[in-house]
Amino acid sequence: MTDIRKSLVKIDASGVYYRDLNARLREVVSNGTGKIELRNVHGQRYIGTDLDRPVDIEIFGTPGNDLGAFMNGPRITVHGNAQDGCGNTMNDGEIIVHGHAGDTVGLSARGGKIFIREDVGYRAGIHMKEYREKKSTLVIGGTAQDFVGEYMAGGILIILGMHPHHPKTHRAKYIGTGMHGGVIYIRGKVEDYQLGAEVGVAELEEADHRVLGKLVGEFAGHFGYKVEDIIDDDFIKLYPRSLRPYGRLYAY
Repeated sequence: MTDIRKSLVKIDASGVYYRDLNARLREVVSNGTGKIELRNVHGQRYIGTDLDRPVDIEIFGTPGNDLGAFMNGPRITVHGNAQDGCGNTMNDGEIIVHGHAGDTVGLSARGGKIFIREDVGYRAGIHMKEYREKKSTLVIGGTAQDFVGEYMAGGILIILGMHPHHPKTHRAKYIGTGMHGGVIYIRGKVEDYQLGAEVGVAELEEADHRVLGKLVGEFAGHFGYKVEDIIDDDFIKLYPRSLRPYGRLYAY
């Protein structure tokens, strides 16, 4: 099942039950392995869950739900698409997806970075968080479906809309509904009716340009783009109008 060579472990996941696969991953990581290659991944869930060491995991295939859930340090690269819940409540590390991802990407992420080359589904970035120096980050190369950034409590969410088959105006509705922390940067245009009532719109300041330059630069490096081709376009900044948008609902 494995071939150990120079701190590299290769695992053929074809037909391997998800619990057995994840038990094997935890065993390999605990032995100090620096890199793992997973081949023939076909929907196994929870890959990378609870791993807390700096190991590189390359996945060839389509991992199942909750990829990298509660992860704390590894870097996962997916050569293909990812399903729902990618980066669920992750604490640190990176997830890099060379394709599309499903719903609730970055759900309640507390830290770390997620880079998706193509589009994502519904409720991406829902309830992302930050605390002191730890700030969750989600960069989407394409576009997102409805409720992106819903209930965001912190972190940075960037939607680049850079693929030619997308119109200049994003189609997602209810963007930032319930947002009470963090920031959303969108390349392109959205109409006022697409935004949650809790969201304000602002032009970028110098600090915003620095944040975008760094994170878009990382995105471009992962996927082979030129950062100048992405940055040289109009961005808008979405921010929460209130830190307690529903406070009055619970006041006596």
